Amino acid sequence: MFFTLLAFLVALGILITFHELGHYWAARACGVKVLTFSVGFGKPFLKRTDKHGTIWALAAIPLGGFVKMLDDPTPDMLPEQRKQAFSCQPVSRRFFVVAAGPIFNLILAAFLYACLNFSGTLEPAPILAKPAVNSPAAAAGLQANDRIVSIDGEPIQGWQNVRWLLLQKTPEGGQVDLKVERASGQVERVLNMPRLVDPGEQDILANLGLGLQMGKPSIGSVNTNEPAEKAGFMPGDVVQVMAGQSNPSVTSFIDFIKKHPDQPVNVTVLRGSQVVNLTVTPSAQLNAEGESVGRIGVALQSDIPTVMVSHGVFESIWLGITRTFDTAWFSVKMMGRMITGDVSLKNISGPVTIADYAGQTARIGFASYIAFLALVSVSIGVLNLLPIPMLDGGHLVFYIFEMIRGKPAPDSWLATSQRVGVALLGGLMTLAIFNDFSRLFS
Repeated sequence: MFFTLLAFLVALGILITFHELGHYWAARACGVKVLTFSVGFGKPFLKRTDKHGTIWALAAIPLGGFVKMLDDPTPDMLPEQRKQAFSCQPVSRRFFVVAAGPIFNLILAAFLYACLNFSGTLEPAPILAKPAVNSPAAAAGLQANDRIVSIDGEPIQGWQNVRWLLLQKTPEGGQVDLKVERASGQVERVLNMPRLVDPGEQDILANLGLGLQMGKPSIGSVNTNEPAEKAGFMPGDVVQVMAGQSNPSVTSFIDFIKKHPDQPVNVTVLRGSQVVNLTVTPSAQLNAEGESVGRIGVALQSDIPTVMVSHGVFESIWLGITRTFDTAWFSVKMMGRMITGDVSLKNISGPVTIADYAGQTARIGFASYIAFLALVSVSIGVLNLLPIPMLDGGHLVFYIFEMIRGKPAPDSWLATSQRVGVALLGGLMTLAIFNDFSRLFS
């Protein structure tokens, strides 16, 4: 719990600070006086004043941040000081200052993605397991041990590349051209993707019948006083045969054990260079649905073929930019599908889910956590650019209106829009928190 909270607060601090740095940098570039730069809300526990008179503060509630500027000049100000007020700036400068926050989030995401591309990440190789029966993958003629070479002409290196490219195609669906490599050479296949696939409710690749080719299951750890320990299983044992089935997969091993509670199961394992025959009787336990299933008390692992995915400097930068753009555009499309009802509103996540993902990715490794930061940074950038009053995008709409009209919108419009914005954001946050707790207790 503490680790998850720490990972969440670190992520929040980095992303919010960078967002506010965008506003700060743009304000300084436009000659606007910045009074306070705060990370967190509430009473500051640490602060200092720089040579420009800006107070830099760390506050007690780390759930946000803000840049406070000199908004309106006072009557006693000198002309030079009045020029530093935000409201005295031309509309183009005010637009730039407000837009800089979310733009900095997008820049940060592109930078993080570029760093991951350049440093390289170890990913599962895109080698397919046998497609599920009657799945789109089976209908396309894909086979076990097919290695995906390209998707719609785009070269594939790792499994994450496969997942991302297919995920982007879910809003429209349709035909996807796959090139796979077999022992007999490269062949082309056409995969038909359904359009109405809800990414938040379903596993996209599993629905398509696509899965990774797994190695033989091996024993990672053995629980004390459990059937596996009593049968003589040891960590490192590699399962060769189970109930007469040679080379079972991790999934088939688990499924067989679950379906045979209180029934002896013959298992042959390879222990180093020695072949060992064991007999284990799974204990009967009730699952969440109240059904009796077998358990033997081991943690399974599997050796998956992996590949190091890395790129050169300039290619990494370009891929970082394109990944950021693709992610942002995908987010916008999914929001549109939520409005039309094609995608469930259950996909909206709040702080509890984000904190959970922060903890999970941090436990997986540094690269996963950086990828998480990049994704959330894109989300913050896109969210803040939405034309919702109270958000940066809402202000930008009024500035565009001012540019077209030649003068600011009436104060009554601004007041009404703020009330609407508060209601929309309040409803959105309520829905997000409701979804969080629904996931937590489901």
